[in-house]
Amino acid sequence: MADARPFHWEFKPEPVDSEILRIEGGRRLEGSVRVSGAKNAALKLMAAATLTGERCRFSNVPEIEDVRVLAGVLTDMGVTVDHPEPNVYEIASGDIDWLFVPLEAAAKMRASFILLGPLLTRFGRVIISNPGGDRIGRRPVNLHVDAMRALGAEIEYRNGYYFAKSPGRLRGGPINFPQITVMGTENAMLAAVLADGHTVIEPAAQEPEVDDLIAFLQKMGAEVQRTAPTRIEIEGRRRVRGADHSVVPDRIEAGTFVVAAGVTHGRVTLEGAPCDHLGSFLEVMSDAGVSVSSNGDKIEVDATAADLHPLLCRDIETQPYPGLATDLQPPTCVLLTQAQGDSHVHETVFEDRLEWMGELRRMGADIEIQDQHRALIHGPSRLHGADVEIGDLRAGASLILAALAADGVTTIAGAHHVHRGYEKIDQKFLELGARIERLSGRDVA
Repeated sequence: MADARPFHWEFKPEPVDSEILRIEGGRRLEGSVRVSGAKNAALKLMAAATLTGERCRFSNVPEIEDVRVLAGVLTDMGVTVDHPEPNVYEIASGDIDWLFVPLEAAAKMRASFILLGPLLTRFGRVIISNPGGDRIGRRPVNLHVDAMRALGAEIEYRNGYYFAKSPGRLRGGPINFPQITVMGTENAMLAAVLADGHTVIEPAAQEPEVDDLIAFLQKMGAEVQRTAPTRIEIEGRRRVRGADHSVVPDRIEAGTFVVAAGVTHGRVTLEGAPCDHLGSFLEVMSDAGVSVSSNGDKIEVDATAADLHPLLCRDIETQPYPGLATDLQPPTCVLLTQAQGDSHVHETVFEDRLEWMGELRRMGADIEIQDQHRALIHGPSRLHGADVEIGDLRAGASLILAALAADGVTTIAGAHHVHRGYEKIDQKFLELGARIERLSGRDVA
């Protein structure tokens, strides 16, 4: 299926012992910060560029490890990937003859699986590893595979790899997911763009990053429309063209900095913020007593006199968009440790997303983890510095928030997880007045 030439991995991770953060807490954050482009949009846009041999240019791309990993995977397949200036990537996918996504990439970044749809529909074949990613519960890709099969693909699973091929063009048709899946929706959409005929995806994810991908595909000449809140329809075309696109701002990063202002009783302005994408989250912040105002692409947070309230009237319950994003649940929980009373948390998306709270309890938080999906937070807790370890991307950012609010010094190991998804997060906090430094394991041994 693919040439037998050796695989050369170019983007190696930094040694884990170099990924440590030391934070001195108890300082109020003040100032302005610009929100970076969305990780969950940029990676899918880069994958979409493989649908054409023409050049695609992306601006506002976050300078994060996941983007560098995907750029390395594309380069090793024979795709031309240029990085002419910060936050700009140019991708040209000519005739790719090495249609193989290796275990090394998949183990570091689950989003590598988004290459299944575009490579399969354009080239008719691909070998792709079962993905890895954050340890936050089951994240099966069977929905992606079933969607490809619904379009006529033949897929076998052997020795940790999916061997996918299409006897001719994929065929458009109905794709009915048993549940909402964001990346499954995106993979199905990318595959259907070059398929023969009409495809209807239901229920389709409504996340802003999905709509950002739709906007880019339309610039490429694809016939893709959201015809109902949870329905996307595609009329397949034989080819699409290159296009330029600016990545949508990252709503998860924006929410993280809103919480940072709240837990430090600070005053922070977010520039370039995706205000329209944060409705449910900003409602939760308002209910908790954080003063937040939004205007255009600016969010202003003033928590200097905040009296944080527990959320007694309802659970903090994560839901697919437009509900509260699961990626914003961990930072919200940090805020609730400082509220004057008890708050309930219900994580509906991932089974193990509450496990990180064990590290938060080491810092003094009073939390009862009731089961895989529910927790009870007793506030307020006086957080204190401790030695903690990051287990996944969003939990890592949340431990930074807890350290900023804590008395004393916190040492956070495993910070490479955070650098996967947040652009220069330590530098941004420094500019807001935080005391934070990046150290190697040898420095703290």
